[in-house]
Amino acid sequence: MSRPMVSLPAPFKPAGEPLMSGLGVSRQDRRRRVAVVLLNTGGPDGPDAVRPFLFNLFHDPAILRLPQPLRFLAAHLSARRLAKGGGAGVSSILAGTEAQARALEEALWDEGEVRTFVAMRYWHPRSSETALAVKDWNPDELVLLPLRPQFSATFTGSALRDWRRAALAAGLEKPTRTICCFPVEPGFVRGVANLARWGLAAAAAHGTPRLLFSARGLPHRGDGAYGRQCERTAEAIMDALAMPGLDWALCHEPLAGLRTGIGSTVETEIERAGLDRVPLVLVPISSVSGGSGELPGIGRDYRDFALRSGVPHFVAVPEVGTHADFIEGLTNLVRDVRAAASPDEICSRTAGRACPVERRSRPQDQ
Repeated sequence: MSRPMVSLPAPFKPAGEPLMSGLGVSRQDRRRRVAVVLLNTGGPDGPDAVRPFLFNLFHDPAILRLPQPLRFLAAHLSARRLAKGGGAGVSSILAGTEAQARALEEALWDEGEVRTFVAMRYWHPRSSETALAVKDWNPDELVLLPLRPQFSATFTGSALRDWRRAALAAGLEKPTRTICCFPVEPGFVRGVANLARWGLAAAAAHGTPRLLFSARGLPHRGDGAYGRQCERTAEAIMDALAMPGLDWALCHEPLAGLRTGIGSTVETEIERAGLDRVPLVLVPISSVSGGSGELPGIGRDYRDFALRSGVPHFVAVPEVGTHADFIEGLTNLVRDVRAAASPDEICSRTAGRACPVERRSRPQDQ
């Protein structure tokens, strides 16, 4: 079967001009050093790192709500079991996050002396390492940017707690602003919509496709705002696509076999598409930096499963990465939070305050 000739939208390429016009920056602001810290989950950088990465993941009390020493034992057993399940062993999430950091730093050239840093929750570079690097650079202010579009206490809250512990231990005391989430940020929505449009075009030669939005599942119930934000993301992308009558669904990708999530699972929706004999386009909406589908029980490559289930054609859309619209969106987020009145203000550009975190409140306190 032939495949239509379509091309992925181009990634971000610095153009030498600011992404937003008309933003006057004072000479004093241009002299300020601004450190933007991109927070992400991380992933193993080699086969030998898979098991310790998984241990760090499960040992997080935000993932396994068990007292010690039970949590230590459960994390050890879970990491050993999943590490035996195979998988690529090397994640691309660090490379993807570093590429986003470089693109964002270039786009923020008119915001002062900006340097971007990467801090991972469960593998290197850990927050403790990055906090020391930021301190050595000695910025005037910090912006924390968790790379999760939708807020959850499990991932975003844990990453922010981890960073603040590391900053305290490093003696890094600088005015800090936090971007809590961006579920319907226009640049993010446009970027994902453009990638989804590419996937739909690639599948159209095989029948009328169904769009499947995939969000990472959470290990606990009680992060209800996360589910609603994922719904709002999917709805905003559908509005951007402007394709009335397009069949779509929102599902979740279980975290290491833990089934709590939004709607049905990816596997269930793939099986349904197989029974209906419709092409399927899988679009990730809760992870943005690459690295999904590489670890057993955490992410999967669903292509073989889809073909075995009778899906006539399966397209897995890549994460938004350094898509130009997404980098523009991140740039606007940083500019917005820097313009906030309070130096410790938490910012979301979500209309209607979908974020559960009130301004000047702390995500870890929710």
